[in-house]
Amino acid sequence: MDQVRVALQATDPLSHAGLASFLQSRPEFTLVPADRAGAAVLVLSADRLSTDVVATLRRSATGPGVPVVLVAPEINEAELLTAVECRVVAVLPRAAVTAERLAHSVLAAASGGGVMPPNLVGELLKHIERLQRDVLTPHGLTSSGLTPRELDVLRLMADGLDTSEIAGRLCYSERTVKNVIYGLTHRLNLRNRSHAVAYALRTGMI
Repeated sequence: MDQVRVALQATDPLSHAGLASFLQSRPEFTLVPADRAGAAVLVLSADRLSTDVVATLRRSATGPGVPVVLVAPEINEAELLTAVECRVVAVLPRAAVTAERLAHSVLAAASGGGVMPPNLVGELLKHIERLQRDVLTPHGLTSSGLTPRELDVLRLMADGLDTSEIAGRLCYSERTVKNVIYGLTHRLNLRNRSHAVAYALRTGMI
């Protein structure tokens, strides 16, 4: 099994030593320098989401970035949203950290998943609900950032239908279909129809 390369940063030496010990006790992990070069996951431990810690998270999220496992005391909704924007995919309450839980979170992050305490999942769901109600729905958008019409056209494009067939299926004019395709490819900086379909499939929009 390939080892997961993990970068570790902590705001205090004791936390760093403890987390490093947990990670080094597991054969599936190898620690790499804290500059994150070549790391698949960043484990970041902090007493609180201070300005410096948030700056570190934002730097981590730039460029290709790596998913982040955040070890911290309880965080509030605003801090959670900031963390998620910075590619934090797992949050471990400091008091509950064990070698097993840390390993589970790092492996989930490395495989594209995430781990959140139940109360934080609830906060995220409430935020998504408010976002849908107050921002997206008034502008005719779905949670994907696309309109229902754009999603319908994308699904039919993915099924291999051409412009006239899509127009017939949806009872639109061909001009409307072309405008829909142009609008979504231009807004999402996609090159062509094939790129649009691939993007929609890859991101789970359709």
